[in-house]
Amino acid sequence: MKKVLAINSGSSSFKYKLFGLPDETVLAEGLGDRIGLAGSTFEMKFGNGQKYCEEVALPDQETAVKILLDWLKKYDVVNDLTEIVGVGHRIVSGGEEFTDSAIIDEKNLQKIFDLTDYAPLHNPAEGRGIKAFMNLLPGVPQVGVFDTSFHQTMDEVHYLYSVPFEYYEKYKARKYGAHGTSVRYVANRTAELLHRDLSDLKMIICHLGSGASITAVKDGKSFDTSMGFSPLAGVTMGTRSGDVDASLIQFIMDKEGIKNIDDMIDILNHKSGLLGISGISSDMRDLESSDTKRGKLARDIFVNRVIRYAGSYAVEMGGIDALVFTAGIGEHDANIRAGIMKLFECMGLDPDFEANKTNGEKLISKKGSKIAALIVPTDEELMIERDVVRLAHLD
Repeated sequence: MKKVLAINSGSSSFKYKLFGLPDETVLAEGLGDRIGLAGSTFEMKFGNGQKYCEEVALPDQETAVKILLDWLKKYDVVNDLTEIVGVGHRIVSGGEEFTDSAIIDEKNLQKIFDLTDYAPLHNPAEGRGIKAFMNLLPGVPQVGVFDTSFHQTMDEVHYLYSVPFEYYEKYKARKYGAHGTSVRYVANRTAELLHRDLSDLKMIICHLGSGASITAVKDGKSFDTSMGFSPLAGVTMGTRSGDVDASLIQFIMDKEGIKNIDDMIDILNHKSGLLGISGISSDMRDLESSDTKRGKLARDIFVNRVIRYAGSYAVEMGGIDALVFTAGIGEHDANIRAGIMKLFECMGLDPDFEANKTNGEKLISKKGSKIAALIVPTDEELMIERDVVRLAHLD
C-alpha cells in the first residue's frame, strides 16, 4: 500500500498523520512535543486505539523526523520506507510567492526561509522539517501547503492597508490571512453537505479556536478574511487581542513603561484576548463554567467581534447562503454558536437550537431557512494529503 505523510511542524512541536492510499485511511498519527526543550515527548496512536508515548530527547526537527520514521517501522506501520510516496507540509506563510500548494525543491525551500519575516516562529521550523525529510527520504516528493495561499484570491480593496502605498511596493506589507487550509477543506465539505456547487455559494466560515478567524468565501474563493499581516489581527482570540487601535498600544507602552515593541507584541499575543479580559483563562470551557462577570464579558465580546466581521462580509457579498462553524470552539461550544446564530436571525437565518445542543457534522438551521447554518469539523491533514496526491500525481 502506498502511503502519504501530512506534517504540521511548529516552533516546538511536530504533528503528523499517515494516510493509506487510495482510500485515505489514517494509519497512524501523533505528536513530537517540546522540541528543543526539556521533557520532550513523542507519541504515536493507531486506528485501533492503541497508543505509545515516550519521553525522548528532541533537540531539533530532524531528530523528530528520524524518530517518526523509526517508529513507523518499529510498530509495523510500514514494512519499508519506500512505501511512503509523498510528504505534505503545512507552511504558515507563502507570502505572495505561493498562490497554491507546491512541490518543494531546493529553490522553493529557500523561498520558505526567505519568508521568515512574515512568520518568524513557524516558517524556519517548517523549513527545517522539510529539509530533514529531503535528507532522510531522498527522491520522495515534498509538498508545501501554505495557509496563506487560499487567501491570494482577495483583491486589493481587501488586502491593502491604508498606509503609504510604498510600504506595499517595497515590503509587501499587506493582509495575508491564515487558516486557509482549514477554510479550503470546510468550504468544499460544506458544498458537499448542501448538495450545491461550490462556485455558486456565498459562505462565511467561522474558524473558532484558540486562534480564530472569519473568512468570507464567494464562488469557492477567499473574498476577505479577518486575520491580517499576522494572525494577531481580527477577532478576539484565546490569548490574542485581535484588532487594537495602534495609538492605544503607544498609550499603554508609555503608561506601563514598556520600552520595547517586541514586549508589547508579546502581551498582545499571549496575555490578551479571552485571558486578558476574563483574568481567568484563555479556554472557553473554563469561562463557560465560571460565574464571574468578566468571564461572561469575555464570551460576549468574542461573539460580538465575530458578528462584526461576519455581518460586514454578508453585506459586502450581497448576502450569504451558509454560516459555518469549525475548529475547537466552533465545533464544541453550543452556546457560542447559538449566540452568533441568534444575531443572524435578522438576515433570514432560522436556527435549529435543539439540533445545535449537540456537536458533530450536521445542519443546525431549520428547513426553509434562508441561510443554512452548519457544524463542519475541519481536517487540515486530509487537505494536505490530497494536495500531495494532486501535485505528485499519485492518483
